[in-house]
Amino acid sequence: MKNTLAVMLALTAGALALPAQGALKVFACEPEWAALTQELGGNDVDVYAATTALQDVHKIQPRPSLIARYHQADLVVCTGAELEIGWLPPLAEKGNNPKVNPGAPGYFEASHFVSMLEVPARLDRSEGDVHPYGNPHIQTAPDNIAAVAKGLTDKLAEVDAAHAAAYRQRYAQFSAKWTTAMQKWAAKAKPLNGIAVVSAHKAWAYLYRWLGITEVATLEPKPGIPPSAAHLEEVLSGLKIHPAKMVVFATYQDRRPADWLSQHAGIPAAELPFSVGGTAGADDLFGLFDVTVDRLLVANGAAKP
Repeated sequence: MKNTLAVMLALTAGALALPAQGALKVFACEPEWAALTQELGGNDVDVYAATTALQDVHKIQPRPSLIARYHQADLVVCTGAELEIGWLPPLAEKGNNPKVNPGAPGYFEASHFVSMLEVPARLDRSEGDVHPYGNPHIQTAPDNIAAVAKGLTDKLAEVDAAHAAAYRQRYAQFSAKWTTAMQKWAAKAKPLNGIAVVSAHKAWAYLYRWLGITEVATLEPKPGIPPSAAHLEEVLSGLKIHPAKMVVFATYQDRRPADWLSQHAGIPAAELPFSVGGTAGADDLFGLFDVTVDRLLVANGAAKP
């Protein structure tokens, strides 16, 4: 009898963890928006993440599984700002789902709710992977997540009006919890204010703005261009004039250039998750910033590994 009851309880718990039948099908271009949608949608959404934190989201192939998910989606949630320009247009064409195409009611761009940084004064593709609407890696700062959460809640309530009250209730709960977490992260990260770093890629502008960090160099000579040995030597030489406390890179990137600079400059290399799922502990949005702040503090010598 006890075993039967245990099985019934387990099945009930599993059912509660699953999306409700007829749940809103959400296609999230990046794992951070999949995680945020799940926070706001609960059992009212069925979320599919098209990419992982261990992929370079600039370089995704519109494979058949993505096409099928796009075709079935009720809502598409992407960063926008042309981050997905290399793969979303062909995916939309093959997915043949007009209700979620860019510009349709079922399409949501997170970047519309954020003040964009590093907007180029002029467009010149010879300068590398330049984004005309600014740096699209907005998920690296928690205040951006807060701004997108409000906009995404409104969009969920719009496309799924039957559950609008539930979305808004979950948003209120998430917002309160997120505000408290942001205060904790900001207080903990105070030792990082004012430090200088080298970045593997121009990916951390919003993180640096939030924490008061200065980027003095990048390992890539131009955005999206792999570093040559000559350029790495130039970066190393430049550190004699503009010293840095660490070199920052994402888990999806080749770590060898960062390790080379770390070894030759005598500074730590901080490997950051970049998005949800990027490393152990970064299993949700809260864990993402827990790990990010902790690893920066360790590299800065302000905390133990």
